[in-house]
Amino acid sequence: MTWSEKMALMGGMVVFMEFFAWATHKYVMHGWGWGWHRSHHEPHDGAFEKNDLYAATFSIVVVGLFIAGMWWPALWWMAMGITLYGGIYAFVHDMLVHQRFGMRWVPRRGYAKRLLQAHRLHHAVKGKEGGVSFGFLLAPDPVRLKRRLADRVAR
Repeated sequence: MTWSEKMALMGGMVVFMEFFAWATHKYVMHGWGWGWHRSHHEPHDGAFEKNDLYAATFSIVVVGLFIAGMWWPALWWMAMGITLYGGIYAFVHDMLVHQRFGMRWVPRRGYAKRLLQAHRLHHAVKGKEGGVSFGFLLAPDPVRLKRRLADRVAR
């Protein structure tokens, strides 16, 4: 494989993972997998929450891809892209948005602020139904999200 093919696989997996994460968040975590995800929407003590079991479960799949990648190199580079997404997710979602692990920066402008606002609007709904903004890195316009939430309340 050429370096450009390796980088394309990695970049493609980062993009794929955002859509996979959106679908998993909306249909699994806010569906039949709510039992683990509920902890993420409720106050808790300690550094970890039951929702972190999703990351642990996904990491087992990625380790399997790294192992299989010893025979099929494309899988290794795909696993590397998933791992890159996981690192970006951990920084943006866990550290920036939820201020876990001691991070206390609050963005005042730009895309980081938009991500923060979109995710906070996701958490504005209590329970698993009626939420908005299920992505992690692609943040919809907060004004439109507020309008959607207001429309749901008005019904």
